[in-house]
Amino acid sequence: MPNRFKKSMKHLAAAVCLTLSCALPCAAQEFLPVSEVQEGMHGYAKTVVHGTKIETFDVDVLGVMKGKGATGGDLVLVKVSGPVIDQTEGIAQGMSGSPVYIDGKLLGAVAYGFPQSGGRIGMVTPIGDMLKLWTIDDGKDTGLTPPSSKGLIPLTTPLMASGYTPEAMDFLAGKMQDFHMVPFASASASQDDVPQPLEPGSAVSATMVTGDLKLGAVGTVTYVDGDRMVAFGHPFMDRGNTDYFMHNSYIFTVIPSKNIPFKLGSVGAEIGTVNQDRGAGIGGMTGKLPHAVSLHASVTDEDTKKKEDLHVRMIPNEALLPTLSVTSVYHAISNAMDRKGQGTVDFTYTLYPEDMKQKPFTRSNMYWSSKDIAERSVDELYNVVRLLEQNRFEKYPLRSIMVDMHVTSERKTAQLLDASASPIIVSPGDTIYVRARLAPYRGEVFYKDLTFTVPKDQPYGDMILEVRGGGVVPLPYLIQQQKFNLTDEILDRIRTYKDFNDLHSRLMKEDQNNQVVVEILDPEVSMISKGENDGKKAEIQEKKAPENPDYLKNKDGLKEDGEKETHKSAVDTDYVIYGDGQFTFKVLPQAERDKALKKLAKNKQQATIEMSNKEKETLEKKEEKSADDEKPAEKTSVMIAL
Repeated sequence: MPNRFKKSMKHLAAAVCLTLSCALPCAAQEFLPVSEVQEGMHGYAKTVVHGTKIETFDVDVLGVMKGKGATGGDLVLVKVSGPVIDQTEGIAQGMSGSPVYIDGKLLGAVAYGFPQSGGRIGMVTPIGDMLKLWTIDDGKDTGLTPPSSKGLIPLTTPLMASGYTPEAMDFLAGKMQDFHMVPFASASASQDDVPQPLEPGSAVSATMVTGDLKLGAVGTVTYVDGDRMVAFGHPFMDRGNTDYFMHNSYIFTVIPSKNIPFKLGSVGAEIGTVNQDRGAGIGGMTGKLPHAVSLHASVTDEDTKKKEDLHVRMIPNEALLPTLSVTSVYHAISNAMDRKGQGTVDFTYTLYPEDMKQKPFTRSNMYWSSKDIAERSVDELYNVVRLLEQNRFEKYPLRSIMVDMHVTSERKTAQLLDASASPIIVSPGDTIYVRARLAPYRGEVFYKDLTFTVPKDQPYGDMILEVRGGGVVPLPYLIQQQKFNLTDEILDRIRTYKDFNDLHSRLMKEDQNNQVVVEILDPEVSMISKGENDGKKAEIQEKKAPENPDYLKNKDGLKEDGEKETHKSAVDTDYVIYGDGQFTFKVLPQAERDKALKKLAKNKQQATIEMSNKEKETLEKKEEKSADDEKPAEKTSVMIAL
């Protein structure tokens, strides 16, 4: 645990003790049930519009809206007024949770609004519904149904983001659209490091990311009882049992808007955990640490030698964690680069599961982008975290993520020019030697050697080997993918895994873009070689379309136990490798193989002899020609003398 967080919790403990000691002599807060609410009742509400000072505004009851509440209960229709409302130009986002009092009794929290009312008409969630959040067993689902809120607009909680670069903010905004959230760049206040006790009307943040970056939704506290609190009056993300961080918030100002104004605030000191997020609001406890996933990203710009180290903690939410992870890493790489555009990145990342007995997930890879290397660098991390966290087999809670990246503006790519392989006649279990010739971008040609072992169960007949860059989809597969109009999302759904261990293992073994890979091409994808072992690309033979692409049926063909070993070999390079090609080999029984190899060797020897004879004849002819060339010269000189 970071020292600054330990110090923060110590300050909080002292602050809470002071609050409790002051609260003990006070009378318990009385509540006003909806059954006693009548039109014309007058009261007030509490909220913060600047700093941490709690101010009040007037509230007048207009009526009760039956059956509109979060649990099928009621909402109280109110009209708000006063200098605070005039200053904010109506009810603002971030006021959600503002406690409403009538005759000193707590009615509930301002939570909904009518946009057509100019921000003067709102709906109050009764405190009775909100207090039910404290009685929910974290391990059980309450079966609460969302309110029938047609025509009502929840006072959306503004999402405050601090620490992010402008580029990272744009990236974050794009990613959070999937969750219908709009983040706003916010600042930090001088008192953000010092925890403050919560009280009704104070600003609070339900936070998703904390540490070097902060990302949280700012609202208002409705009611506090000891170390427990309820706030917002409507759901934040409606996630039920949660583990959000709870933070103080300092309100800088209220931003006017054509739709609904909103509070601009900081995500301040961490003070506890939000463990409920449901229709009636959020509930939590101060002084309690939530479960979290830590992330450490180290990014080095090899051009400038600038290094960026990022440390954050994120909520362990399966749906959000992929987005929270990659937006944090994107910030780190964009901050280290301090530029946009092309580049090459190589990285290693490790996902450490919460269960110490489980094996960590580790992968390395390399990417090149001509447009935005920062965004390209986080694509794989997003997909892997999403696949593992949202897998259909079992829960896979993470405790930490480690990322190490090196980025340069240099284009570090290489094209596979051609390859040679020997022998071309083999038997199951034989070793094939492959040499690939590659040309780096604006660099000198180099070679990579690797071997491939023919599977012991390889059928006799033709065997096609694919030599390719690790990130290259073999041409036959690509053509079938386009033919069937299969997106990556559809491919993910079609691809099958036996169990979680199979998913985990196969993701780790996925090819790297900087590898030269040799593997057997699916025999169901028909190929015609232009020439036996001529080193040229094979062609696709026209074939009647099957129900599904052949390579999806057989590339990872399943045995009775549901799994088949993929036969391939690979070698690493310092470049992202492009290009592919195929060889056709003849697989024979050993006796026939030996006979064929002897015949091939004999033919080769005969060809060598014939070539030697031809070379000898050619040499003799050259010598004769050379001698003849000298004689005319003599004659010419004699003729000139005459």
